[in-house]
Amino acid sequence: MSEKKTVLFTGAGGFIAGHVIPMLMERGYFVRAFDNMTRGDRERMNEWAATGNLELVEKDVRYGGAVREAMRGCTHVVHFATVSINKSIADPHESIDINMTGNHNVFAAAADEGVQRLVFASTASVYGDPERLPMHEDDKLRPLTPYCITKRAGEDLLGFYERQKGLSWNALRFFNVYGPGQKSEAYYTSVINHFITRLRNGQPPIIDGKGEQSMDFVHVHDLARSVVAALESERSNLPINIGTGIDTSIATLAKILIDAVGVQVEPQFNERDVLVSRRAADITRAKEVLGWEPTIPVEQGMHDLVKLHMSQAAG
Repeated sequence: MSEKKTVLFTGAGGFIAGHVIPMLMERGYFVRAFDNMTRGDRERMNEWAATGNLELVEKDVRYGGAVREAMRGCTHVVHFATVSINKSIADPHESIDINMTGNHNVFAAAADEGVQRLVFASTASVYGDPERLPMHEDDKLRPLTPYCITKRAGEDLLGFYERQKGLSWNALRFFNVYGPGQKSEAYYTSVINHFITRLRNGQPPIIDGKGEQSMDFVHVHDLARSVVAALESERSNLPINIGTGIDTSIATLAKILIDAVGVQVEPQFNERDVLVSRRAADITRAKEVLGWEPTIPVEQGMHDLVKLHMSQAAG
């Protein structure tokens, strides 16, 4: 391709972005990293900038002028900037402000600039508590928190700019992402880090409820591949589930991690209500539209994560 592909990547300082950006640079994209860097990894950003394939724009998505300026000359967009699900419950005002205003600023600027494709990080949480498994993109959406509500609204807003200005987009409904580099407080998958920490200290994992609630754990490397595929796919203008299609119960997760750490303990159960009972993605559309499917089984991914934790602790 003779023209230089330039991708505006909002939320570029985050966990998933840390796995997507190297893939984009390998594929010849110049990355305009847009992040207010309140939580971003500055050292990593400086390393990438030193390659000449990335520039950091240290601004906030709530400021439309800053977004518009950064969008100029971009051929592609990845929109990840967001407020997390647990923060959105604690502070709905901030969540609506950043997620909704940010979504609109990015989508409107992308539509006006005529970018080739925009990829939006949506979430499996738009489904709420599912009526059936696996969860399909055409199932009823019942988002429960301000975060999930803004993600659903973001998808609707993309549809508006598609109809008004021909914006080409894909919205990826991420299931429970995990992997190296994740902060320990991540809402759904913090359970992994907490379990590993306790097990390494010889303590049993503590499970909320009976451990029957399940998640669809998808490795961040596989997830990153889906973002690149969604940026380059022939088909567009669709919400697409990104998961494994396998629901792993929390009790099963505890057993996998106990085995990986190699300790002799039994989980302890803490009776309480849980928000979403079970999750598993129907990934037929991801296979058909993106040519994507996961490559890292949950057992392998968790064992690798435990090894990483152990080596970091030893180092």
